[in-house]
Amino acid sequence: VQLAESGGGLVQTGGSLRLSCAASGSILSINVMGWYRQAPGKQRELVATITEGGSTNFADSVKERFTISRDNAKNTVYLQMNSLKPEDTADYYCNADELVRGVWYEYWGQGTQVTVSS
Repeated sequence: VQLAESGGGLVQTGGSLRLSCAASGSILSINVMGWYRQAPGKQRELVATITEGGSTNFADSVKERFTISRDNAKNTVYLQMNSLKPEDTADYYCNADELVRGVWYEYWGQGTQVTVSS
């Protein structure tokens, strides 16, 4: 399974960006898709996840500002980021978890950079 992210870039404080991540390859059923981010000098952290059934989970720091959605038919997950802050600046990574015959497989994209200027 390969994950291809798009949509990062430079935006001013208060602006919006939409990230997309499309999964391709030998996909049986991706159970959970999500986004993580890593700022310079910091550990990678959860941003948001969404299950195949649509259940979502968000980091407290992005609740009320970010939304996550997915198109199961296209194996694509989206992250709509509104009211962006400089502290949202990071490399954003797409993640997908697939359960195949009782074994979990985890996949990562290469990352897309988001920079929020003050």
